[in-house]
Amino acid sequence: MHGDNPLPDWRALFGPGMERFVRAAQAAGGGPKVLLATGAGGMKWVGVLDGLLAAALTMRGANVHALLCDGALPACEMLTYENTPDAEALGRNGVGRECCAQCFACGEAMYESLGLTPLRYSSFIDADAAALAAKTAAETPGADIPAFVLHGLRLGEHALAGALRFFAKDHLQDEPHGEAVLRRYFQAALLVAAALRTILSPGEYQKAVFHHGIYVPQGIVGEVARSLGVDVVNYNPAYRKQCFIFSHGGTYHHTLMAEPAACWEDLDLTPDMEQAVAEYLQSRWSGSKDWIWFHEGGQRDAGAIAAELGLDLHRPVVGLLTNVIWDAQLHYPANAFPGMVPWVVRTIEYFANRPELQLVIRVHPAEITGTLPSRRRMQAEMARHFPVLPDNVRVVGPESPVSTYALMGLCDAALIYGTKTGVELTSMGIPVIVAGEAWIRGKGLTWDARSPEEYLGFLDRLPLGRRLDPATVARARTYAFHFFFRRMIPLSAIEMVPGWPPFGIGAVSPDDLLPGRDPGLDVVMDGILHGQPFIFRAEALYGTRGLGEEQ
Repeated sequence: MHGDNPLPDWRALFGPGMERFVRAAQAAGGGPKVLLATGAGGMKWVGVLDGLLAAALTMRGANVHALLCDGALPACEMLTYENTPDAEALGRNGVGRECCAQCFACGEAMYESLGLTPLRYSSFIDADAAALAAKTAAETPGADIPAFVLHGLRLGEHALAGALRFFAKDHLQDEPHGEAVLRRYFQAALLVAAALRTILSPGEYQKAVFHHGIYVPQGIVGEVARSLGVDVVNYNPAYRKQCFIFSHGGTYHHTLMAEPAACWEDLDLTPDMEQAVAEYLQSRWSGSKDWIWFHEGGQRDAGAIAAELGLDLHRPVVGLLTNVIWDAQLHYPANAFPGMVPWVVRTIEYFANRPELQLVIRVHPAEITGTLPSRRRMQAEMARHFPVLPDNVRVVGPESPVSTYALMGLCDAALIYGTKTGVELTSMGIPVIVAGEAWIRGKGLTWDARSPEEYLGFLDRLPLGRRLDPATVARARTYAFHFFFRRMIPLSAIEMVPGWPPFGIGAVSPDDLLPGRDPGLDVVMDGILHGQPFIFRAEALYGTRGLGEEQ
């Protein structure tokens, strides 16, 4: 670490090995050019992983460059309503320069400890581009910004996602400064597009690697890179400790939904693999094997839960799981409803006319326990539409210690929109109806609604009165193994630390980053440099051939 800088000081980490790294960097000058383009040096955990990727890519012969924002953008993903409470000032003037200076300094120091001088956004935004971005952002009607497309780039969608994330809401209508803040994110998106069209000019870089792949600036970086034929790799921390999810081409929000079943469905689970996935799924109840979890699950007794909620277990119970309303507001063409709130409202209306069924709505705990607590709460939305809920509808709030998994175990079926819990519920044998962008969609395990009419048709079949058949449960557990053990890639250089972020770089030398030292890092490097799938062959740890190399 550099004094108060939370990012790694690689000179100190490598110690005497730094000379070895410098020689590798000099030799990599003619290698494939890779741009680390997250752009936000002050995003602590991202900087940790960006530094590791820069060091490992260099040791494997890549010519690594990094891009940082040095205050050139008026808004970005670093900003939230918690750390930037004056939305009026942000909408009027953009982000304060002091915040930008601190953010840039963190990233610059980290990269310079690797001998890299990061590119600066300001170097690629001339006066004409800045003036045009300001003019376009000021003159475009606010209602037209979300759908704004320039040169085929969906700039408006990511600008809106950035503004929604800032306010931690899924709409801006009741925010006095919502449109002004949206315009700052839109202006930033235009500036990012202008800069990246220059930085990624044809033939300049073969790969662009960066966090998440949505919001501003990362979403725009991805739009420009794909339009210019530059390979895109996005990453995010996974649930399991010391693990990350990488994806080719775009954000995992999209790619995991579209992943071909051929990647996993022929995987043969051995008894040891069955046991491993069963133990991990059970651990999800408490998060004991994870560094990201939201379901504390203090109350697991089914009888006590039923009594607390006033459920009649002689009548069928149907569970509904929400998401955080504002999170990752992107366009998903497969969704049956335009948003999660309309889905919940329509579901309650439906169950009001099915008194023989009981609906239990579990509001996502991350509404209050997430890194950015939601400012639009599901219970408030339900109260707005239903001052008095139907007699057969119960709500479990985000603060409740009731175990989501134990609660769903009482249910005939579960209704989900985008929650990842669908992977676990199908593995428990619970039938699942999907109305949104859940990753379990399209896996041959759930009822996937593509329209309100199809969704209501699925509800008409309730209650089912049965669990999933053994073959479907086996398929679900195969996918769960793939999802939790293969797509979540462990990196041995990462160590758990107290506080936030919950990890840092452990004792590591340049030679530890070479091929053959860490199987997880090998998967990541082969994916970035050679386009290989980001699949960690965890089955090899259990003595089975898995899918074979031909795939």
